Amino acid sequence: MALVLPRAGLMKNQPGMSKKREAIVTIYCLDLEGVLVPEIWIHVAKRFKMKSLEVTTRDIPDYDKLMRYRIKILKKAGIRLRDIQNVIKRMKPLPGAAAFLERLRGRGPVIILSDTFYEFAGPLMQQLGRPVLFCNDLIIDKKGFIAGYRLRQKDGKGKAVAGLKKMGFKVAAAGDSYNDLTMLRTADRGVLFNPPSSIRKANPRFPVARNYAGLFKLVDRR
Repeated sequence: MALVLPRAGLMKNQPGMSKKREAIVTIYCLDLEGVLVPEIWIHVAKRFKMKSLEVTTRDIPDYDKLMRYRIKILKKAGIRLRDIQNVIKRMKPLPGAAAFLERLRGRGPVIILSDTFYEFAGPLMQQLGRPVLFCNDLIIDKKGFIAGYRLRQKDGKGKAVAGLKKMGFKVAAAGDSYNDLTMLRTADRGVLFNPPSSIRKANPRFPVARNYAGLFKLVDRR
């Protein structure tokens, strides 16, 4: 999917242009789960009545350790990828998320930076208007079980933001969990959205938004 950029950012330094009209394009980078959609693994845990699957990156910051833990539980319980996908198909974005995203896309390019997987995200992306999504891939064995995963790259969120800044863009980012902190620190403007108190208290430098109206104001400051 191509990114259509506002013309203001492409017109910088053209001969004869007033400095007042020069502008640097802001790209908005958002986490997915906890910001736009509910936590997928928590829904899966509730569907199969498995409390052990409710653990997320809010609880275990080490993503590899968390995924190995999940994969072991799924295999033991006999839960295949298709079973998880059937749960996700019935999920909905958080109330107001689609309208917020549409409004933000009217201000500039939006990229969803997530540690979820393309095999999970499809139905939710459809409901959000198919925004650009950078995430990871699952490895599935012959029996349909999740056997592993492929990261796009280590610390993909932070490196994606760093890459956008290197290309000359400004970046405003929003997330809610431990795995979003590098992204928020690297961005020109980082915002926490409904974070746990432990993350909020440990990271007082980031403003906190409690609803989409507040989030829009914080990420779209001009």
